[in-house]
Amino acid sequence: MKAAPFAYHRPDNVADAVGLLAEHGDDAKILAGGQSLVPMLAMRLTHFENLVDISRVEELRNVELRDGAVWVGAGTPHALVGMDDEVAESVPLLTLSTPHIGHFQIRTRGTLGGAIAHADPAAEYAAVAVTLDATMEALSPRGSRQIPAAEFFTGLWETSLASDEILTAVAFPVWSGRCGFSVQEFARRHGDFAIAGATVAVELDDRDTVTRCGIGLLGLGSRPERGASAEEAVIGRAVTEITAAELGRLAMSGLEDVPADQQGTASYRTRVGAAMVARAWTEATAAALETTEALNA
Repeated sequence: MKAAPFAYHRPDNVADAVGLLAEHGDDAKILAGGQSLVPMLAMRLTHFENLVDISRVEELRNVELRDGAVWVGAGTPHALVGMDDEVAESVPLLTLSTPHIGHFQIRTRGTLGGAIAHADPAAEYAAVAVTLDATMEALSPRGSRQIPAAEFFTGLWETSLASDEILTAVAFPVWSGRCGFSVQEFARRHGDFAIAGATVAVELDDRDTVTRCGIGLLGLGSRPERGASAEEAVIGRAVTEITAAELGRLAMSGLEDVPADQQGTASYRTRVGAAMVARAWTEATAAALETTEALNA
């Protein structure tokens, strides 16, 4: 099939893009990398009268460390995020998640902001944003505002962005000290959307006690979820007291809208999700302990 007719706009800067959104309202849609939007248009699953192509707006393609966070421009391609040394040093969870995103061609064209604004519950960058309590920066004719990740994702493919707002950057907090990170997901084939997955970040003190933990869940709800019960359960406990299987089960508790489709039932996804959390926890804590050994060497 082919997309229904639409007007195509290619602004030179963010201000012009915002102006086009304000002018056309709900009849306009931002086109970044197009790796999700274009197939949906081609299959006529959605339609917009106006597409605003921001793929050549250079001011949206950047990575900057400031104020204890790595700010990634919304137009930065996945591939550049995955190769950036600053990202690898300061936000390892982003680097670890990048190879799981589609295939090389998709990572070359797709953008971090596009993936997050699309709000797919199985998207890796969205899960990382939730896990690390990232902050979204949005711009509209009314000015700029910052939106916590916990308030940004509102439902399936839905966010708290207004129709005249554009996502300009995402700030990922830098975790320092005795930290470990892991991304684990299960898909039928490499490059497919995850049936279920998990992103884990953990911080230990000098007695191997968990002082901070973030657990993001992929494909286990209508939006990127957090394993809140598991996070709360590990704080203040020694790593040796926590079993991975226990943590996986806890992370699944409280989930209310686990999807069921041709890929699997809700109960199947839940079992897979628990296993992915367990694997990610094991890898993340091992990395945190290895970091300690390196610091003491």
